[in-house]
Amino acid sequence: MPTLPETMTFMAHGEGGGPDVLVPATGPLPQPAADEVLIRVLAAGVNRPDVQQRKGLYPPPKGASPIIGLEVAGEVVAAGPEATRWRVGDRVCALTNGGAYAEYVTAPATQCLPWPIGYDAMQAAALPETYFTVWANLFGHGRLMAGEWVLIHGGTSGIGSTAIQLAKEFGAHAIATAGSPEKAEACRDFGAEHAIDYRAQDFVEEVKRITEGRGVDVVLDMVGAPYFQKNVRCLAMDGRLVLIATMLGHEVEKADIRPIMLRRLTVTGSTMRPRTTAQKAAIAAELEARVWPVLSQGRCGPHIHATFPLARAAEAHRLMESSAHIGKIMLSVAAE
Repeated sequence: MPTLPETMTFMAHGEGGGPDVLVPATGPLPQPAADEVLIRVLAAGVNRPDVQQRKGLYPPPKGASPIIGLEVAGEVVAAGPEATRWRVGDRVCALTNGGAYAEYVTAPATQCLPWPIGYDAMQAAALPETYFTVWANLFGHGRLMAGEWVLIHGGTSGIGSTAIQLAKEFGAHAIATAGSPEKAEACRDFGAEHAIDYRAQDFVEEVKRITEGRGVDVVLDMVGAPYFQKNVRCLAMDGRLVLIATMLGHEVEKADIRPIMLRRLTVTGSTMRPRTTAQKAAIAAELEARVWPVLSQGRCGPHIHATFPLARAAEAHRLMESSAHIGKIMLSVAAE
C-alpha cells in the first residue's frame, strides 16, 4: 500500500464565473466509500458539462464531489472493501461523479475500466464521458442498427467524433454537421459518409438529398431548441431523435407535433450524471464487452486536439468555449 498524502491540489472554481475562476487550491484527500476506489490521477478530460458547472449552471448531484471533472485515467492507490475487482497499482480509466480536476479522485469501482491495449493515460482519460454518453444514447435510446442512417450534429466535438466512428464500426451510415469546410473534412476523416457545413448549407435539405427523400433513422443532437423542428423534418418513418444537450437553448416554441404522430417518431434523450451507479455500471459492462476490444485493435479511438497542465485548466475551458477544437481537450495531472 503506497503512502498517501493528507492533502492534494485541485482546481477550485469558487462561486463560479468565467474561465479565470479556475485556480489551483489545496484540500483534503478524498476517501473511497466501500464500493469505490481512490485513483491517483494522471490525466483528465475536459467536457461541456465542466464548463456549465464552472458557470454555476450545472450543480453536482447530492453527495458528489463539488470539484469539476467527470473522467480520468490513473492508478488505483486504495480501494473500499466492496471494490473487489481492482487492486492497488491497477491502471484504470473512470467515469467519475465529479472531482476529476485534482491529483486524486474517488470513483465507483463499477464505473472503472481497464486501459485498452496500447493506450497511454491521456488516451484512456479521453474515453469515459464521451464513450459512456455515445453508447447509452446512440445505441441505447437511439437503437441505432447496422444499415441505418444517422445524422450527428457537432461532428468534430468529442461526442461527435466518437459517434461517427462507432456508427461506422457497427455498420451504420453517418451524416455529420460541422461549422466550416475544414471541420466537415475532419468529419469525413472520422468516417462520416457525408458532412454538411451548416453555415453554408441547409442540413435538412442536404439530408433529404443524400437519403433521396427518405430521411435518417436517428438524429443525435446537442444543439437543442433551435434544431428541434429541423431535426424532426430529417427523420424517416419510425425515426428517433436523441437529445443529449441544449447548447443553444432548451425551450421550443411553436413546434409542430403532427410529423411525430404521422411518422411514428420517438423523441428521447438523457444526461449521464444523474444516472445511478447501477445504471452506469451496466453501460460500463457493455462498453467493455463491445467497444473496448475495438479500441484495443486500434480502431475508433479518441482524437486529442490539445493538452494542458492541470494548473492551466482555464485555458482549456477557453478553448472549449471557442469551439475551435476538433476532438478532445485534455488535462495532464501527473507523470505515468
